[in-house]
Amino acid sequence: MIKQLTLTLIAAGVLSGCSMAPKYTRPDAPIAATYPVNSATNENPQQNVAEMGWRNFYPDQRLQALIGLALENNRDLRVAALRIEEARALYNIQSADRVPNINGTATGNRARVPGSLNTTGNSIITSNYQVGVSLASFELDFFGRVKSLSDAALANYLATEEARQSAHVSLIAEVAKAYLAERAYTEQQELAERTLESRSRAYDLAKQRFEVGASSSLDLRQNEALLETARVQQLTVARQRAQAWNALTVLVGQPLNNELPQPQALSSQQIVTELPAGLPSDLLTQRPDIRSAEQSLLAANANIGAARAAFFPRISLTASAGSASNALDGLFESGSRAWTFAPQLVLPIFQGGANIANLRLTEVRKNIAVANYEKTIQVAFREVADALVARGLLDQQVEAQRRVQDAQAQRLQLADQRFENGIASSLDVLDAQRELFAAEQDLVQTRLLRLTNAVDLYRSLGGGLLENTATATAPTATSTTTTR
Repeated sequence: MIKQLTLTLIAAGVLSGCSMAPKYTRPDAPIAATYPVNSATNENPQQNVAEMGWRNFYPDQRLQALIGLALENNRDLRVAALRIEEARALYNIQSADRVPNINGTATGNRARVPGSLNTTGNSIITSNYQVGVSLASFELDFFGRVKSLSDAALANYLATEEARQSAHVSLIAEVAKAYLAERAYTEQQELAERTLESRSRAYDLAKQRFEVGASSSLDLRQNEALLETARVQQLTVARQRAQAWNALTVLVGQPLNNELPQPQALSSQQIVTELPAGLPSDLLTQRPDIRSAEQSLLAANANIGAARAAFFPRISLTASAGSASNALDGLFESGSRAWTFAPQLVLPIFQGGANIANLRLTEVRKNIAVANYEKTIQVAFREVADALVARGLLDQQVEAQRRVQDAQAQRLQLADQRFENGIASSLDVLDAQRELFAAEQDLVQTRLLRLTNAVDLYRSLGGGLLENTATATAPTATSTTTTR
């Protein structure tokens, strides 16, 4: 009997290799073949940004330390890693149904039947003991139902792994942007504090001139208004800087201390590395969120196979083999061998339309997965295209804003000279001071936009999974300003 059962299981394993799932074909990407950028950026198209390690892209030592801490302590990333363990366990549970579950069994029972319940009039004590191995309801997967469910569980597991990698990439980008925002607020706060000190001295001078009758009350109130405006700006930026620090602390996952390396200024060329131009859209296959969406599509495709197999007979085996005896000491004696073999065939005849509805459900879910996959590609394409378009324009904007600051600084210098010579009024000086302060703040914000754009482009091209580039070339740093 055991030999027959073994042959049956081998045959079942061979036949269960078939699957009723539709043949998977990757949907065509609903995007253009290239990004909408000008011809000046169509060089070096073979560069794979995903192979550039984040330490190579972020040469700032302080930022590297923050990213390292975040990868170790961030709670969202930790949850994503645990989701992988959960999906792996679910896959192992599902794949276990593809092999027989054989158990060792040992049972024994004694029963007393009173004499009033039998024809002899005397009570009877019966005993029964069994020991052996059993096979419990093993499904012969002739139509690939169990295999399809196992394939779906595997695809879901792989999708979860890709989702964790996507969270890894996003976390690095969010830490970088939070760090850059905190540095921008720091520089703006320093500007506001210097401006506050300068306007405080100007107000004291205006007050002295007013007290000796050398200026009007209007001049004094205008200086006072500028002083308080600078104070409001300083307090506002101080609050924003503290909130940016708190956001960075949450991303890192632990309190930050003063042992971190010294930060770089936004005008430094050692914060982020310039990415090469000419990036074809097929690099989007490097993005883990796109791979995750495709694995979800594969899982939905496999579930269709399981739903189709539900229309066909389901054959399962239950069997046991061992020894049985009415006496415990005769359990292993000659002639005590016992076995059972109970195949079962279940043929769906009337299910109230449940199987048809389940098949339609799986087909609809596959269509949803296709739409989600295509949308993920479209969003990724837009992110890269937006970042590429903004890159060149932001470079020009930074340079233009720097020239605005230079012009406002020269204007203030000339206004001071004209005021001292009695040619211009104090209103011209105050207006020049206000415009220079605004130009300095705008330059900091523009530099922040340029650096944030570089971070977004690196993330949107799948960069951030690797820590170091194996064969890194000397990087060209992103410059957001020129030396004056």
